[in-house]
Amino acid sequence: METTFWISAAWVIYVYAGYPLLASLLAALVGRPVRKADIAPRVTVLTAAYNEAACIGRTVQNKLDQDYPPGLLDVIVVSDESTDGTDEIVAALGPRVQLIRQSPRAGKTAALNLAIPRAAGEIIVFSDANSMYAPDSIRRLVSNFADPAVGYVTGKMLYVNEDGSLVGDGCSAYMKYENWLRASESRLAAVIGVDGGVDAVRRSAYRPMRADQQPDFVLPLNVAAQGYRVVYEPEARLHESALSEHDAEYRMRVRVTLRALWALWDMRRLMNPLRHGLLAFQIISHKLLRYLAFLPLLAAFATSWLLAAQDRLMLLAALVQTGVYVLAGIGWASHGRSRSFLVGFPYYFVLLNIACAQAVIKFIGGHRQAIWAPRTG
Repeated sequence: METTFWISAAWVIYVYAGYPLLASLLAALVGRPVRKADIAPRVTVLTAAYNEAACIGRTVQNKLDQDYPPGLLDVIVVSDESTDGTDEIVAALGPRVQLIRQSPRAGKTAALNLAIPRAAGEIIVFSDANSMYAPDSIRRLVSNFADPAVGYVTGKMLYVNEDGSLVGDGCSAYMKYENWLRASESRLAAVIGVDGGVDAVRRSAYRPMRADQQPDFVLPLNVAAQGYRVVYEPEARLHESALSEHDAEYRMRVRVTLRALWALWDMRRLMNPLRHGLLAFQIISHKLLRYLAFLPLLAAFATSWLLAAQDRLMLLAALVQTGVYVLAGIGWASHGRSRSFLVGFPYYFVLLNIACAQAVIKFIGGHRQAIWAPRTG
């Protein structure tokens, strides 16, 4: 039983600390910088929208106003059978904006597949319907494609939290951690998993995906499988509102994890270290082991308490874990509205792992998801 505890503890420590530190060390020893340059290929921004009338006009105008040659940048919005006036708003935005209506409703991935053949850009930029870019974000993304080895670039998401709620604080801390890890992975084989709201791909490297596949995960892996690098550009910045309602955040995390699990299954050939080496190591360490981390977390908690009566170290471990979960419970009871970081970080950590557990159950049950309502809360 003690062996189970130590194996479980080692798994958790490796996933959240060991792998990031190892990736950082490898990046320093064998990592490759990106050869950037101020280039200006033709760019098409793609946005899939479902009932986004409240924000779509402002978001598209944000892209048209980018610090990029206007004659070399256009926007395509795919309305996923919107019913709230989204289509009319987009249609009135001018000649640089193209509206495509997808009917029947089929989700974001199908929308991207539909738009790509009609895109004029050599570089395709992906923006969510509520994503606001810094003025130079597209130029920053594009500069990485001066390096012919680069096939996909992801930027930096900054969550804006107006009310100081826990989800916003926890989510922001999580993204700081993720961005630090991406900076290391960027110098290795590929960034594993991106946000999808401030990303760009060579049009020639785009491969159509099934409607139920997660483009933020499958597409970068497809690009990496073609031999291209997937890199992180921290100066390409996106501002997006964090979800303030924990139920909305939780549902989003379940959905994202479920789609990522199916992506891992679909791309499982890339997890063969004999064929894909460093890329396989990154995928297994960053995604597969992390999505399954709720298993060793449960095992470590249970075994430490079972051994607590006969081992002071196990008692200490059990009490520390219990304290973390109590703090997370306080955060949940407050509906994610406490401003305390001491409560917020455990709360968001536990929320993520419970969401992973539910997603794994759905995955085992064969559940797939292609469409969903916009983020709210």
